[in-house]
Amino acid sequence: MFVMGNFLSAVAWLLDYILLLYMFVIIARAVISWVSPDPYNPIVQFLYRATEPVLEPIRRKLPSGAMGLDFSPIIVILAIIFLRMFLVETLQGIAFRLR
Repeated sequence: MFVMGNFLSAVAWLLDYILLLYMFVIIARAVISWVSPDPYNPIVQFLYRATEPVLEPIRRKLPSGAMGLDFSPIIVILAIIFLRMFLVETLQGIAFRLR
């Protein structure tokens, strides 16, 4: 059973880093949106392509603010924090019990 415990521990570790990296991509997208970025810049294109599939459905469900503020990155960051605290910790706990 220790092999399964080690496998779950590795999956939890990998998932934690993927979620952390995606949170930084969301933050970079939010910071980029404060300025007028060049839409042909490859980094800007990557940030939009990587985040738009997640942000756009949330943006559709939120009422549009009077001041034009986009709260969808905040909601996604909170969801990522929840997943890191709940899912990753649960996987690590199960992995610890299997060792």
